[in-house]
Amino acid sequence: MSGDDHRLTVRLGELAQTHADRAAARAGVPAVRLDRLAAESLRLDEDFCREVADRYEAAPMVTAGTERGYARLAEENLRQFRLIGEVGIRVLPWTGPGQPYRDSRDLVARVRSTGLLHVFLTRHGHGPAGAGGDHPLRAPAGVRAGGEELLHNDIFRAVHDVFGHVLFGNTFGPRGEFRATRCHLAMYPADLHPLVFAELVGQLCWFFHGPHLRRPDGTLPRRGEPGYVPPPRRPYPPQKQLVYDRRTLDRFAALFTSPG
Repeated sequence: MSGDDHRLTVRLGELAQTHADRAAARAGVPAVRLDRLAAESLRLDEDFCREVADRYEAAPMVTAGTERGYARLAEENLRQFRLIGEVGIRVLPWTGPGQPYRDSRDLVARVRSTGLLHVFLTRHGHGPAGAGGDHPLRAPAGVRAGGEELLHNDIFRAVHDVFGHVLFGNTFGPRGEFRATRCHLAMYPADLHPLVFAELVGQLCWFFHGPHLRRPDGTLPRRGEPGYVPPPRRPYPPQKQLVYDRRTLDRFAALFTSPG
């Protein structure tokens, strides 16, 4: 990591920690060190992943009573988006073919070295509804970048890329996304955690462990086995308004073990 890369991540970490401390103070709960969360061990439980995926699959597109929570989530994401700007990271929509990054290592290395994050726009994917539908995060965010009007969902994906992946180098895929969510959740008020969990872990588990990928006996084909569908050929999950219960979030937290 070059000197500039190091300075960017140090400053990003400082702002993220301050934001997490304030979120904890508002909720009246002890603050947590983000770097300690990033250092935790993870026991990935595939039964848990399937249960989360099944809950996502069975949920209606809209769960009554979530509108206020999603409005607050959108506001919180904008606050975190402004933090990205304070560090000097620019966000631009991706206009090239395919995805903007080969993998998580490419994302982390390029953002750290250039201070530029490309975002794959919601209207190009993220579920069969594209940028349409009634989901609150698919409304315009009042932010323009590269001549594009960003949606709240674009803002959310940008801040998660930065605070979930770039800051601590978390990978894509189930293990890396679980780690990214564990770190990023601490920056949100506790009452928004069920919504953030649905947007990140709920959709992730559906994508990697959803019932549409399983054999009739419920097992999941592995790479090289008949019926296996590689990630680039899988559909994005439909973006639903749902709230996971506290027991599910507690089970998620129990998958992590603090070092020492």
